[in-house]
This record gives sequence, C-alpha cells and structure tokens, in this order.
Amino acid sequence: MSDSTTGRRGFLSLLGAAPFLLEGALDGATLEQVRLGVTSDEIDEDVAVAAKFLRDFGVGYAEIRNVWGKYNTSQPLEKIKEARALLDAQKIRTSILGTPFFRGTLPESDAALDSEWKLLNDAFDRAEILGTDKLRIFGFLMKPGETASEKTLARVYELETEAARRAKKRHMRLAVENLVGSYFATGADSARLLANVKEDNFGLTWDPNNAGMAGENSYPEGFGKLDPHRIFHVHLRDWKKGPDGKVDWTFVGEGTFDNLHQIRALLKTGYKENFTLETHAKHPDGKAAATRKSLTALLEVVKQV
Repeated sequence: MSDSTTGRRGFLSLLGAAPFLLEGALDGATLEQVRLGVTSDEIDEDVAVAAKFLRDFGVGYAEIRNVWGKYNTSQPLEKIKEARALLDAQKIRTSILGTPFFRGTLPESDAALDSEWKLLNDAFDRAEILGTDKLRIFGFLMKPGETASEKTLARVYELETEAARRAKKRHMRLAVENLVGSYFATGADSARLLANVKEDNFGLTWDPNNAGMAGENSYPEGFGKLDPHRIFHVHLRDWKKGPDGKVDWTFVGEGTFDNLHQIRALLKTGYKENFTLETHAKHPDGKAAATRKSLTALLEVVKQV
C-alpha cells in the first residue's frame, strides 16, 4: 500500500468509498483504549456520588458539566477545587469540561458578546483546576424558522475562530458539539464548520445520536464526511423512532444507533481521545438507574470492539 494511501487523505478516501472496510473487530481493544467515561451529572449532581459510581464500574473518566445543581461555570472556584479532590479520591479524570459557551443565538450586542468571552475565560479557569485541556462548546442556535445564510455562517466562523485563538493562549482545545437546532446539527454540517475554522486546537465533540435525531444517517455516512483527526471527543447513547414518528432517547442497545461500529471506526483511525456516555434516557428510578442500565449495555459493546 502506498504512502499516500496510508496517509490521512488516503484513509478518508477509503472511508468515503467503502465504510464496510472498518467493520472488522480490532485486535485486543481494551476499556483503556476506548477511554470510556460518563457525564457526571447524568449519574448525580453530587460529585462524590458520581465519582464512586464510576469507580465501582471501573470507568476512569467523567465529563464535568453540572456540579451540585449548577453549571460548573456558575460555581465558585473553591467548589471546583472540591470537585477535583473528590474525583482524585476515586481516581477519576476529567475528560472534557462541558460548557454552555455559544449555546445561545448569535450575540446582537457588544455586551452579549462580552458575556460569552467572560464565560469562556471562566471555563478555562475551571478546566485548568480539573486537569483537562478540552472544552465542549457549541455553534450557536438558530432562531425559530431561521435558515442559515452565508452572511450568518461567516459571522459564526469568525467568532469560533476568535474563540479558538483565545483558547490557544490558554493551551486549551475547543470541541463544538453538533446539536439539533444549531447551525451544525449533522456530520455534513460539522464538516463545513471544520473546513472554515482551521485552528488546530479547534475540533468537534462528535455526537452521532444528535446527528441521527437531525435526520442524518450519522454512521457511516455523516461520520464519513468528517476528518477524524479533528474529532476531539465523542458522545454515545441510543435513540429510536416510534410508530408515530416521534423520536426518543432510549437505553443503549434498545434503539437504532450502531455504537459498536462507530467505536471501531474511530479507533481504526487512531483515535485516542475519550468517549462519553451521555445517557439522556429516562428511568422510573432516576438518573443513576438510567445510566447504570445504559453503561452496563455499553460496556458489553466495548467487549466486542
């Protein structure tokens, strides 16, 4: 096989032309290779409870979003230091800091934009305390009935580029989550974003289930449009469409998403970042029970990788 074929461009060509090439099991993939974690507040808002839950499952990572009832960026630094100590006690590492940065509509005033920059700075401070260089951010929400124009997208790209440059000064990476209702809901949308924001510390929190909810065949088609080297983080869960056409989150293994082949495909690209179970499915016994059910099923998937 030629050097050009084994390089990034060659791999992407193979991926787009023949996704089935990625379907074989890996040799000796382990939980350490998969680097699986869970969004901590989908277990419990109490960091101590969530950290012990993860340790009991033998899972070593947490995405930190809400802690003790508030977004981490709304908690004082002393509470974040307390969270770090509790995670350290259970040997749980923070894979990524979940933030609401750029999750609203495009700022229409200097004051609104200044609030976003303050939020980003606050997130940098908290990420440093928690020992991660990655922030989950967003690509803005569209207004009801809005169709993205080239002018609007150009402004989005400008602001995301500026955010990445600010992050680089703090030695941080930004990972935009594709989200239903955002300008970037699918793999195809996200590929356009990455093509227009070229900073090397700017990438994607790839959420194939969000892309599926947006109507895309997210694996393999949506994933095949992405440069895997720009994927900094991955969210996993499951979803299904009912006979009435309504789409709902469900427990891993009870829906339509192919977690197994998506994980395999990423690892075959050399992906060494984290996967996070972001449960979302509801259980009558609460969040921990819901996460326990999906995590148990996802760990069985990992055994097959």
